[in-house]
Amino acid sequence: MNLIKTGVLSYGMSGSLFHCPFLNLHPEFELTAIVERSSKKAQAVYPTLKSYASVDEILGDSEIELVVVNTPSPTHFEFALKAVQAGKHVLVEKPFCVTSEQAKIIFLEAKKQNCLVMPFQNRRYDSDFLSVKKVVESGKLGTLIEAHFRYDRYNFEISDHKTKEANVPGNDLLYNLGAHVVDAAIALFGIPVKWRKVKKCNRPNSKIADYAYVHMEFANGLQVFTTVSLLVADEQPGFILHGTKGSYVKKRCDVQERQLKLGMSPNEERFGKETLGMEGVLTTVEKGVVKKEKIISEPSNYLHVFEDVFQCIRNKKAYAVTEEQVVRQLEILEDN
Repeated sequence: MNLIKTGVLSYGMSGSLFHCPFLNLHPEFELTAIVERSSKKAQAVYPTLKSYASVDEILGDSEIELVVVNTPSPTHFEFALKAVQAGKHVLVEKPFCVTSEQAKIIFLEAKKQNCLVMPFQNRRYDSDFLSVKKVVESGKLGTLIEAHFRYDRYNFEISDHKTKEANVPGNDLLYNLGAHVVDAAIALFGIPVKWRKVKKCNRPNSKIADYAYVHMEFANGLQVFTTVSLLVADEQPGFILHGTKGSYVKKRCDVQERQLKLGMSPNEERFGKETLGMEGVLTTVEKGVVKKEKIISEPSNYLHVFEDVFQCIRNKKAYAVTEEQVVRQLEILEDN
C-alpha cells in the first residue's frame, strides 16, 4: 500500500491535537517525521517517528510526500513556499499566510512544481457548522437576509505565549479566530463582493487586536456579520441566520477540540458527538403559524479532513477549500 508519508513542522497544540492523532489513525497516511527543536515530546507518543531539529532537515527527507505547515502564522508563507519548492504537497494551517499576494505566490509555485497546496480549515468539519450548512441547504429559511457568526472567548490576561501576543503581521485575533468565521461565511455563501472591518485592542497592555468585526455583503444582497472577541464572559450563539421563512440559532460547540484536550482518541465511539442541550433551534412561520424545531447535529470527525486530503492527492478529487476562497479570505483579513 502506497501510504502518504507525512512530516509535521511543529508539535505544539496544533500538531499534538489536530494533526498527529488523525494522521496516525488514517489508514492511507504514515506519520513519518516531525520537527522538534528541543524536547522530543512527539517521539514519546509516536516512538517510530523521526525527529528533526529544523524545517530544512525535514524538507530534505526524500521519503516525505506531504508536509503539514502548522508553525506560527507569520512563518506560513516561508515554510509553505520552501516545501513546494522541495517538491512536497502541503497542508497549511489557518491562516494560510499573511497576505493575498503571498497566497498567490504559493499557489503559482505549487503549479510549477506539480504540487498540491491545501488550506487546513478544520472548522468546516465541526458538527455545529455542518448543522448550519444542512439547514441552509434545506431551503427552510427561504431567501437568506442576514447571518451573524461569532467566536467568543474570555481571556482578560495577556498570554505568556509570546508568539500569540507578539505584534507582528498575521498575529492578531482576526487572523486567529477570525479566519474561521470568515471562512464559514465563504464556504456557505460564496465570495463576498464588499466588506468592511473593525479591529480593536481592549485588554490592558495588549499588543494585538483582541476584538474584530467584519461585515460582508454578497452579490444576492445577503448581509453577513462576523465577530471574534477575547472579552465575552457570556458566550453568545455562534450562528444566527434569518431568512424570509424563518430563523436558525446554533450554539458553538468545539466538541472535538474539547475531547482532544481531554485525551479522547478520534476513533472512540463518543468522539465528535455534541452533548444534549446543544441542539440548534429552527423557527419557521407558515400562514402565521410559528413552528419551533430542535435540530440535532450529526457527529463529525476531523478524520474527514484527512480523507479529503488523501482523495485530493491520490485520486485527484477537488479539495474542499479552493484557491479563490483563500485569496478572498486573506484580502478580507489583511491590513490595507
